[in-house]
Amino acid sequence: MRRFILFFLLFPTFVNAQDILSLKEAIDTALKNNLDIQISKNKLKISHIQNTYGMASGLPFININSGDQFSLSNTDQKYKTGTENSFTDINNNSVNAGISAGMTLFNGFKVIATKEKLTLLEKKSELALNWEIQNTIAAVMIKYYDIIRQQNYLKIIQNTLDVNNKKLEIITAKEKVGMSNAIELLQAEIDVNMAQQNLKSQELIIAEAKTDLGLIMNMSSLFTIEDSIIIDENIQKDSILLFLKNNPNYLTLEQQLKINQQTVKEITALRYPAIKMNTAYDFYRATSNNASLLINQDYGPSVGLSLQFPLFNGFYYKKQRQTAIIEVTNTKLAQESLLNSMMADAENTYNSYVSTLEQINVQKENYKKAKKLVDIIMQNFQLNQSTILEVKTAQTSLENVSYLLTNLQFACKTAEIELKQLIFQLGN
Repeated sequence: MRRFILFFLLFPTFVNAQDILSLKEAIDTALKNNLDIQISKNKLKISHIQNTYGMASGLPFININSGDQFSLSNTDQKYKTGTENSFTDINNNSVNAGISAGMTLFNGFKVIATKEKLTLLEKKSELALNWEIQNTIAAVMIKYYDIIRQQNYLKIIQNTLDVNNKKLEIITAKEKVGMSNAIELLQAEIDVNMAQQNLKSQELIIAEAKTDLGLIMNMSSLFTIEDSIIIDENIQKDSILLFLKNNPNYLTLEQQLKINQQTVKEITALRYPAIKMNTAYDFYRATSNNASLLINQDYGPSVGLSLQFPLFNGFYYKKQRQTAIIEVTNTKLAQESLLNSMMADAENTYNSYVSTLEQINVQKENYKKAKKLVDIIMQNFQLNQSTILEVKTAQTSLENVSYLLTNLQFACKTAEIELKQLIFQLGN
């Protein structure tokens, strides 16, 4: 009973407690629970299952055949000699059974080309999974750091509220001794109310951002984040440009190029002769109740070779091969176009990354100065040496610098994530 009462006394604590979520935990959870990744894993499993010589028609086939047919018939016969016969209710029954096997011995190396194609398709599915993983990691990181950015906004608003409360406290004290007027008091009260309203709005934005992150991780958004935006300042342009060919999208096109080349080989093989071996063991038995042959029974093995040589099919194979060759060319062009596009993106993103890093250092100094300015103005305002307008101006300056610094840090971190994603380095 005492445990029961203790549980209910502590229940609100259990409900309100939220686990602190680290970036690594967020990524690990997303990689485990994300539905798109699970779909890509299943596609990889399908490709692995299909990557066999059996799917490439390179293994023998074995079939068992059987049948039983019964017939009831009437027969009328008339010969040139004038003899006539008439039979009614003739029962005929035929039973057949057998086992057959066959195997393709040669078909222009089509089996080898198809098997290689299946291996390339499996590799392509693996690259698609890796790209989905990179996308998920990038999405988690950007949303995670966006929550940190929004929480920094909340701190800025809270700091503004603290200053406004202090300002209201000073004006209220001055108003009591006749050193302030109603206009300043009303303005101070409005500033406090506005800051409180902004605080509530920002809390809602943070809750929505957590819901978005929870959706990516496929879990509840009941977590807290106590982290800061730490930027990798050691990224070099050469380390990005030289490794763009590690990008899964580029490697996927490379696999597609090889797949299309194997398709050309498959179609080319169709123009060569095909040799197949067939073997079987058959049993046949037929019975009749009114015929010259009452029982007819055959059984025994058979073996043989078949040769098929395509002479003409309306140029179908020729047109298919021409189309496949064009697909190879198109894939090469797409691969070159993608590489050019990635190089341009890398250049622009890296330039943005470097420029933002430089601005961050400048804004950190501006933030220190703006914060010091607010402190000095508030001290002077308390001593009646500064006006409320000067306090408002200093506050606005500090807010602008704080917002700009937070946005620059987030923009630089986003650029870092995009650069590492280009060269398949996220999560390493």
